[in-house]
Amino acid sequence: MSRIGNNPINIPEGVSIKVSEDVITVKGSKGEINQNFDGVSFDISNDTIIVKRNSESKDHKAKHGLYRSLVSNMIKGVSEGFTLELELVGVGYRATSSGQKLDLALGFSHTIVMNIAPDVKVECINEKGSNPIIRLSSFDKQLLGHVAAKIRSFRRPEPYKGKGIKFVGEQIRRKAGKSA
Repeated sequence: MSRIGNNPINIPEGVSIKVSEDVITVKGSKGEINQNFDGVSFDISNDTIIVKRNSESKDHKAKHGLYRSLVSNMIKGVSEGFTLELELVGVGYRATSSGQKLDLALGFSHTIVMNIAPDVKVECINEKGSNPIIRLSSFDKQLLGHVAAKIRSFRRPEPYKGKGIKFVGEQIRRKAGKSA
């Protein structure tokens, strides 16, 4: 019994869903997302979707909740969108953006220039007296998480001073330094 997979998904106004053989397409005001699926079927009625598995095999049971969550995130993404914020903690760490290019100064001898995917909007907030913040927003939650993880991988937060790129609100586990 899948607790997540059995929950119905509400469809908000302005979102259209099309199911073909093994692809579900969700279209809304923010964009359009496609997702391949297998082992489940979708019951679309009025303004709800119910995900049903095709059999009781272990593989289909595992995919039941997965595809329900993926479709739910697709619907939320095309109607509302998702936002992630990254904070640069460290002396001299800077971020600037121009169009889809993100320019990072992270204490290396060179700056890192990263081309951001076209579906992701990037914005840098630099206020005096506070750490620079990179705000990423998109309708595709998977792509947004992938881009944020790639940016974070350039300089992971270290446990002694807490310097690096971290998500806003993330708690870094700190270690004590050497004891003399």
